[in-house]
Amino acid sequence: MGEELPVPSSTGEKKLAMALSVAAGILLLALKAVAWQWTGSTAILSDLGESAAHLVAVCFAAYSLWLSLRPADANHLYGHAKIGFFSAGFEGAMIMAAAVYIIYEAIDAALRGPELSNLPIGLALTALCAVLNGALGWHLVRTGQKRGSIILEANGHHVLTDCWTSLGVLIALGLVQLTGWPYWDPLFAAAAALNILLSGLRLVRRSVSGLMDAADPAIHRQIEELVVAETRKHGITHHNLRHRNIGDAHHVELHLDFPADVLLRDAHRVATEIEDSLEQKIHPAARVITHLECEGDHP
Repeated sequence: MGEELPVPSSTGEKKLAMALSVAAGILLLALKAVAWQWTGSTAILSDLGESAAHLVAVCFAAYSLWLSLRPADANHLYGHAKIGFFSAGFEGAMIMAAAVYIIYEAIDAALRGPELSNLPIGLALTALCAVLNGALGWHLVRTGQKRGSIILEANGHHVLTDCWTSLGVLIALGLVQLTGWPYWDPLFAAAAALNILLSGLRLVRRSVSGLMDAADPAIHRQIEELVVAETRKHGITHHNLRHRNIGDAHHVELHLDFPADVLLRDAHRVATEIEDSLEQKIHPAARVITHLECEGDHP
C-alpha cells in the first residue's frame, strides 16, 4: 500500500516536544545574541533575527497545540484541531518576514562594509546552535509525522531552517577567517535568507491547502485501498468516497451499495463494521460516516 500513515497521536509526547521547542528557542536566542555582540557579524545577526521570528512563531504554535487538543464543543462540533493549519501558515509567514529582514541587513552590511571581530567565539557559539537546532528539528519533524501533528512538523521545519542558517554562518565566518575577505559574511547571509524564504513559502502553501481541504493524492490512494478491501470483504461496492484532513484526523464519507433484498438491520451492522475497521486503520485518526443505498438506486 506504499508509505504508511502516521500512528495514533500521543498527547504527552506532543506536549513534551513543544515544551522542548520553546525552551530551546529561548536558549538559542540568547546564545546568538551573545555571538552577535562579540562579532558584529551580519550573518550572525541574520541568524539572530530568524531565531527571534521562530520564538514568536513557536509560542503561537504552543498555543495552537493546546487549543487543538481540546475536545469538540457546542461551537466547534468537529473540534479545534484545524488551528494547526493556521499555526503552520503563521510560522511560514514569520519565516518569510525573517528572510526579508536578513536580506535587508545583508545588503546594508555590503554597502557600508562589514566590520567583524572575535570570530573564534562567534564560530564556537554558532556551531553549538547548529547542533542543538539540528537535533531539535529532527525530533520535532519526526514526532509530528509520527503523531500526525502538522503543528509540530511545521515547527520542526522552522527549526531546521534555523539550523541551515547557522551552518551558513559557520561557512561564512570560516571563509572570512581563512581568506580575510569580510564580504563572505553578507553574501552568505543573503544566501541563507533565500533558503529560509523558500521554506516559509512551502509552509504557507501547505497551510492554505489544508484550510481549502485540498486532497493529498497519496493519502487518497491509501484510504481508497482500505475502503475497497473492506467492501470486498463484505461482498458490496461503494461510491462517492470523500475525505478531508481536519487537523488531527481524517473525516471520511462514503456511500455503500447493498443488494435490494438485504434487511436494513443487516446492512447497518455491516456498515458499522466497515466504519469501525476504517477508523482503526486510518491514522492518525479517522471519523467515518457511511450512507446506505440499494444497488441500482444511484445513477
